Formats: sequence, C-alpha cells, structure tokens
Amino acid sequence: MRALGVVVAVLLSLLVPGVASASGGPSWVVRPTGVDAQLRGLSAVDGRVAWVSGSKGTVLRTVDGGATWAPVAPPDTATLEFRDVEAFDALHAVVLSIGPGDSSRIYRTSDGGRTWDLAFRNTEEAAFYDCVAFFDRFRGLAMGDPVDGRFRILSTHDGGRSWSLVPEENFPPALAGEAGFAASGQCVATAGPFDAWFATGGGATARVLHSGDGGRHWQATDTPLLSLPSAGVFAVAFRTPWQGLAIGGDYARPAEPVPALALTADGGRSWKVPPQAPLGYRSGAAWRGGSVIAVGPTGSDLSTDGGRHWRSFDTGGFDTVDCTPLRVCWASGAKGRVGVLKG
Repeated sequence: MRALGVVVAVLLSLLVPGVASASGGPSWVVRPTGVDAQLRGLSAVDGRVAWVSGSKGTVLRTVDGGATWAPVAPPDTATLEFRDVEAFDALHAVVLSIGPGDSSRIYRTSDGGRTWDLAFRNTEEAAFYDCVAFFDRFRGLAMGDPVDGRFRILSTHDGGRSWSLVPEENFPPALAGEAGFAASGQCVATAGPFDAWFATGGGATARVLHSGDGGRHWQATDTPLLSLPSAGVFAVAFRTPWQGLAIGGDYARPAEPVPALALTADGGRSWKVPPQAPLGYRSGAAWRGGSVIAVGPTGSDLSTDGGRHWRSFDTGGFDTVDCTPLRVCWASGAKGRVGVLKG
C-alpha cells in the first residue's frame, strides 16, 4: 500500500524500541545486526540461519544464530525498500522490493547472496507489490495492490526464477481504496499445497481473500477488523488450511484498542472476534505449534490457546515474526532490531 510505504515508515521509526518486561515465560534475546535499517522482511530457516530485509536496500543473513550478520543485498539497490524475504535454506532466497513502477522487483539468489538474478521488474506504473509467500521450494505468490479495480498476483512454479500474472478475471472486484499493507511481509500466507490467503484494508471493510487452488482463483470474505486508509488486516497466519488468524489495527494510532484481531476455523470463509486480543496495532504474527506470537511497534504478545486469549511479554518494538516447524522464532523491526525467542 502506497500510504503505508511512505507514512508508516516515518511514524513507526519514531517509536524507540523498549526492553523485555516479563520476568518469566518467553522473552526476546536481541541479536545486534550492526545496521539501523527498518527490517520488515524476515525468514527464519532454523535456529542458526535467518534472513532479514528492509530499508536502505538492506538484506542480511546469519548462519550462526545471529552472532554475526553478513550484508548480502543485490548490487546497486541501496535506494530500494526490501519489505519481504523468503528463504529456503542458507543459500537459496527470494527478496521483494516495494514501490510504484519498477521499484517493485523480485531478486533470487542460490549462493547465499553472493550473486542475485533479477527475476521480476514491474513494468506497470500503477502497480505496487507488497509481499511474497511460498507453498514449497518451487511454487510461490507475490501480492500486489489493485490496478483499475483488480488485484495483482504473481505466481512462480520454478522457485522464483520466473513470475507470471494470475488473470485479473480470477479475482473479485477490489473495493474503493482497498490495498495491502507492506508492513511485515505477511499480507500473503500459505498453508498446505494449495491454500493461500491475502489481506487488505483501506476499503469499506477489511477483507481476506482465499484461494484453494494454488493461487489461480480467489474469493473474498469480510473480517470484523477496522478498515481505514491506515487500518485493516496487516498479517494473516495459518496453522493449517483451516485454522488461522487475521491481525492488524490502525498504524496511525498504534496504542489504541481498535478491532484488530479475528480467528477462523474454516479456512477463512468466516471470521470471529476472540474473547481477548493484543492491545493496539500488531503488524505480524506467527504460529508456534498451538501457540501464537504477535508483534508490533508497542510490544509482543503470546496466546497459548490458539489466539483466544493473550498476554504481553515484551515492550520492545518489532515489525514481523517468523517461527520454524521446530518452534524456533525470530523477530525483526526498527533500527536493525532482531531477536530470537527464548523460553
């Protein structure tokens, strides 16, 4: 979303990260990166390998649990905003930069970032891509804002080497003002071999669109989240093709308790407000087994019952979070802040 790409970067960068406040339970162990970029892109491979990306053309990789970070961005990209990264291992990764026109690009590396191939360069001046997700090592989707009332989705079947547009007639019409939020690399998500979702805001309602055929055809469902030019669903996260959540809020009022969380048990066909939600705007969420971690500029929250009840466990700011199948969780955010979850 264009408004987010400019305004939220300024608003949230002014919020100084705090320190962990919980004396028990989980906590973030900060792993200094040596940069001051806003790191909205994150891909956790395991406990030792993770990739992060963000402002000022930043792409970093660690292979030692965050003790050291190597700058591995594509050459001549210092002006780009790398809002998402999807890594398959220590060598193979895809990064997405946002912006109108040819600022929206996708690069791919197969040697740990030593060299990169430019796999996609946007040629539509009105198009703007927000985030990317993969079903497996070969099939993936990149979500873009609507152009002339229709969403833009790119698909790949060769690990990100090439991308093609999903036909626009396969989408329902976009609402006036509707778009995605490039806040955490989580406006699109996948679960299983065929199910995918992407999230929106800015229109009359905040919606989640679902595909059950690998991204070829899409249906939209309203959520109860607040929708404004600065509010909507910022992240979708699914534990299975049926169980998931939509989270967000209003980035212009990050500490205010607005409708910002909904749960689904039917793959996104319907959404319900849980008994309790994190307080304030949350831009990222990830499943850790049956538990859920949510993060935002004002802190981190934990739910141990599938998103129905929450408690805060950290007051420092993060923009995004990612957990591996073995429940290793990483988070990243403003001023180069990266953390690994302990406990």
